[in-house]
Amino acid sequence: MLINAELLLQYQRCKRRPFLDIHGDKSRRDIENDLLLKLYQDKVAHRMSILTQFTYQQPVYRQGDWSAGAAATLELMQQGVESIYQGVLLASYPERYTLLSRPDILVKHRGESCFGDWMYVPVSVELGKRPKQEYQVVAAFHAYVLAKVQQSELEIAWLILRGKEAGYSVDLFKWMPEMQRILEEYIQTLQTDEAPEVFISRQRCSLCPWYSHCYDVAQSQKHLSLLPGVTPVRYIQLQALEITTVESLAKTHPTQLEHLPGFDRTVAPKLILQAKSILENRPLIISYLPPKQEYGVNSGAVETSVCLNRAIEIDTDATQLLSPRENILFTAPVEIFFDIEAQPDLNLNYLLGVLVVDRQANTEQFYSFLAENSEEEELIWQQFLNLVWQYPNAPIYHFCVYEFDTVKRLAKLYKTPHTSVLPVLSRFVDVYEILTQNVALPIESYALKAIARWLGFEWRDAEASGAKCIYWYDQWLKTGDRSLLKIIQRYNEDDCRATRSVKDWLVNFFQQSCS
Repeated sequence: MLINAELLLQYQRCKRRPFLDIHGDKSRRDIENDLLLKLYQDKVAHRMSILTQFTYQQPVYRQGDWSAGAAATLELMQQGVESIYQGVLLASYPERYTLLSRPDILVKHRGESCFGDWMYVPVSVELGKRPKQEYQVVAAFHAYVLAKVQQSELEIAWLILRGKEAGYSVDLFKWMPEMQRILEEYIQTLQTDEAPEVFISRQRCSLCPWYSHCYDVAQSQKHLSLLPGVTPVRYIQLQALEITTVESLAKTHPTQLEHLPGFDRTVAPKLILQAKSILENRPLIISYLPPKQEYGVNSGAVETSVCLNRAIEIDTDATQLLSPRENILFTAPVEIFFDIEAQPDLNLNYLLGVLVVDRQANTEQFYSFLAENSEEEELIWQQFLNLVWQYPNAPIYHFCVYEFDTVKRLAKLYKTPHTSVLPVLSRFVDVYEILTQNVALPIESYALKAIARWLGFEWRDAEASGAKCIYWYDQWLKTGDRSLLKIIQRYNEDDCRATRSVKDWLVNFFQQSCS
């Protein structure tokens, strides 16, 4: 059986994925995700841009005929060519396994090998911006197979990433033992009759073709990984205590958990309350407040805010400071709801959506500040500032910290005067932060869509998502199809309105709880 680097990469991300790739019913796989396709295209484009730096040759063989590919690669190595693109390396491994390595580039170096006074070093081209463990383990895998082929041990392998520090040397003395441990563990997994236990990790699982299948399994089992806050580390601790159901977790006393790895005196009671909320199918008030995060800013009341990458004190009358819960209960005559769409690859915030709700006049207006290309980002930034300054006392509600951080970044990027941006930042209110610090909801995720849909709010385009918008904007840049921009703008407006629905629900819930 062949074991390749891709399987080893996926195994590090999810022990279940490679088993399903090999033994699973292929008809149960999801349709290919648009964002996944874009990431694949981006990786190919990144690799091709890196290849321009090399003078390379490529082995010629029929796709899938790995023996022929390995023979053609070996011939190029024996010739001593300077670099080889997509070479094929094969090495036998105990217990009937064959290791298949296809490093992006093999680069010739001085050294001793079976070829003479030269050897090759593997280079992996990855789309990420930092040398993740999974990348370094895969690089060690390539080095291990290469060492077998050229009969010469290696000390380093190379990663080429994106960003300023693109080249990264992998310390094989450190990562080779870890790679071999993971490889052995993976082989043991393949030898079992059943797939490893399901664990739903939304961020990692969302792009996996087996996500729907695994989610169905998790739901049928009422698996604890569906409970917000149950991380892999915490799950292991809960298993050790034989806490394997929502019911058993709901009955647990916080002192049983708070000193375990992954827990503390804040996490333990909150997770237990989350289980009770699910079990009773109703929202519950959190009777304590976790420490505020550094970015926390309350409407009209800020003690210290880190703005423009430096600490700036904002004068405030201490008697006017509001707790997050008191802050959300305050209803201003005019309220602003703010949401951003961004293109991470371009480091571009191309859509600043603003919903202005005038409660006195009983009107609302949505503004969509759209940059059709990177050069227009500064323009829409200024348009945003001009609009929010028309309502100098209006709180600006957003969901999660991204909007707050992005306004700081744009202010620094475009050298906006502190007097223009600090009063705006002081009005930001993070609805997500206030909700998660004060309420446990009977839901599987605290993403905006999950919360708003639990409240009955629906997006006009069912398939729209933040990930889809990344793909659609990329397609807009390639095709000029303006209908894509309209879908993105509609989705952005719905995000603003969803944020409003969550904020309004919180106001009503807190008022009813206090009455």
